[in-house]
Amino acid sequence: MVGRLLARGMLLGVASACLMIAFAELFGEPQVAHAIAFERAMDQAAGLAPEPEVVSRAVQRGVGLLTAGLAFGAAYGGLFALSFAALFGRVGRIAARPLAAWLALAAFVVLALVPMLKYPANPPSVGMPATIGLRTALYFEAILVSLCAAVLAVLAGRRAADRFGTWNGALLGAVAFLAVVAAAQAVMPDVNEVPARFPAVVLWRFRIASLGMQAVLWSSLGFSFGAAAERLLQPRRGSA
Repeated sequence: MVGRLLARGMLLGVASACLMIAFAELFGEPQVAHAIAFERAMDQAAGLAPEPEVVSRAVQRGVGLLTAGLAFGAAYGGLFALSFAALFGRVGRIAARPLAAWLALAAFVVLALVPMLKYPANPPSVGMPATIGLRTALYFEAILVSLCAAVLAVLAGRRAADRFGTWNGALLGAVAFLAVVAAAQAVMPDVNEVPARFPAVVLWRFRIASLGMQAVLWSSLGFSFGAAAERLLQPRRGSA
C-alpha cells in the first residue's frame, strides 16, 4: 500500500509542478525579465561589458525551469506520500482528504512561508555573487530550523493534549512553534544586498510570485493526493 501511495504521490507531484511552472511563467518570469534589464542598464551605465551567458535565457526559462520543476515536484510528492502514510491512522480518525489538506498546509508553512519570512527569494541582480554560497546555506538553515521547530511543536502539542485537551494542546503546539522560529530567526544574520536603485515593485512582485508558486504546488498536491488516497484506501463498494 505504501508503494502505491508513493507512486501516486510522485505522479501528482509532477502534475502539481506543471501547474507551478505555468504560474511561474505567468507571474514570475516578467519580473525576472525586468530584473535582468535593470542589471544590464546598470552595467552599461558603469561602462562594463555584458557578461557572456553560460546558459541562454531561453534555455533557462524553458528546459531548465521544466527539468528543475519536475524533479522538485517528484521529490516533494514522494516525501508527501511517505509522510501521509506515516500519519494516516495514527492521528485520530481523520479521513484521507482532510489529512492530506492539513499536511499540505503544514508543508507550505514549514518549508516555504517561514523560511521566506527571513530569507525571501530575490530576482537576478539582487545579491552579491560572492555571497551566494552563504545565502544558500542560510536559507537551508532556516528550513532546517523550521522543520525542527515543527517536530518539537508536534511533540509538545501531543503531550499538552493528553493533559489539557486536544484544542488547547494544538494551541500550545502552535505557540511553541512560533516561539522557537521567532527566537531562531532573531539570532540568524540578516542579508541586505538589494541595490539602492532597484525597483521596489519588481522585488515585491517577484517575492510574491515565488511564494505563490509554493502555494500552487502544495495546494494542488494536497487536494489531488487526498482524492487519490481516498479512492485507494476506502473499501470497494459492492465487494463481498
